[in-house]
Amino acid sequence: MRHGKAGFKLGRVTAHRWALFRNLLVALFRHERIMTTEAKAKAVRGLADHMVTLAKRDDLHARRQVLSMVPDAVVVKKLFDTIAARFSERPGGYTRLLRLGHRRGDAADLASVELIGSEYDPKAAGAKGPEDAGDKPKKKSMGERLRGALGGGRKKSDDGAKGKVDAKGAGKKISTPRKAGGA
Repeated sequence: MRHGKAGFKLGRVTAHRWALFRNLLVALFRHERIMTTEAKAKAVRGLADHMVTLAKRDDLHARRQVLSMVPDAVVVKKLFDTIAARFSERPGGYTRLLRLGHRRGDAADLASVELIGSEYDPKAAGAKGPEDAGDKPKKKSMGERLRGALGGGRKKSDDGAKGKVDAKGAGKKISTPRKAGGA
């Protein structure tokens, strides 16, 4: 039996947990999509739906209730002006949770929480792509970037003299003797 097991504790004390929820809500309403662990996503999705429901009421008391959970005035203005208007006809279910697999470092289950209607639009992204494709330089490979950062490595020469050493002793490594004694 699951008596007294309601809610998501997330291994945090109450103040830390509510601060986490506030930060996740601010990020979700600012960017309309966040990527977090699956447990945090499930915990914040109900709160996000409740904030949108309050924003649809559009009165002073609702605004103050939302401000207590979303402590960013710019994000609250966006929530009341644009996001609530988008969901005016929808009776609920304002968020979508997508499972993304496992995180590389600790194998935690990742999930994405997004507001309905803020999906990725490949047509909009593809419309910009072909026009600007000629302007962008070709991406360098990892080896080219490392050689560039280390100072060149092998350099291409125009005169065709491969392997010739011009200066006397150019290939010798110069080192200084180590100091004797401790540091």
